[in-house]
Amino acid sequence: MNDKNFGVDYRELDRIIEDEYQADGENLIMMLQAIQNRYNFLPRPALYYLSEKLAIPYSKIYGVGTFYSTFSLEPRGRNIVSICLGTACHVRGGERIKERIEAVIHNTAADSQQGLRFSMEPVRCIGCCSLGPVVKVNEDIHSRITPDEVETILEKYE
Repeated sequence: MNDKNFGVDYRELDRIIEDEYQADGENLIMMLQAIQNRYNFLPRPALYYLSEKLAIPYSKIYGVGTFYSTFSLEPRGRNIVSICLGTACHVRGGERIKERIEAVIHNTAADSQQGLRFSMEPVRCIGCCSLGPVVKVNEDIHSRITPDEVETILEKYE
C-alpha cells in the first residue's frame, strides 16, 4: 500500500481517540473498529497517527490490524459481499455463486467511476448451513440462492 493520505481527517481521529476512548490503549481494538467504520478500512496514516497519540508502537497496532480478519488494511468497497464456502454451501453450489459474484462485481467496477461499490470476501462459514448456499451483503443474509439471482441481489445495494 502506498502512503497516500486517503482523506484522513485528523480532527475526526482525535474525536475517536480522545473523546470516545479517552486515549486509553486498552481500547485499541474498539478504536480500530471506529476508524474502520469511518473509512471502511484502516488507512496507514490513521494507524501511524494512532500510534503517536497512544504511544503504542506502530508494529503492535499493525499486528492487531492484521491479526483479526474483520479489519482490512486495503480499501474496500462500500458493500462487503461475503460468500460462504463452507462444506454445506460448497456442496450446494457455493463455488458457482462465487464465480457469478466475481463476474457481476467485475462488470460493476468497469461501469462505475464512483469508486469501489463491492468487495467480495470468501468465508468458511456464516452459520446458516441449512440455508446454503448463503451470501451476506453487509449485514443482510441471502439464502438458498442460485447463480441467476446474484445480479438481482447485488442491484439492491446502491
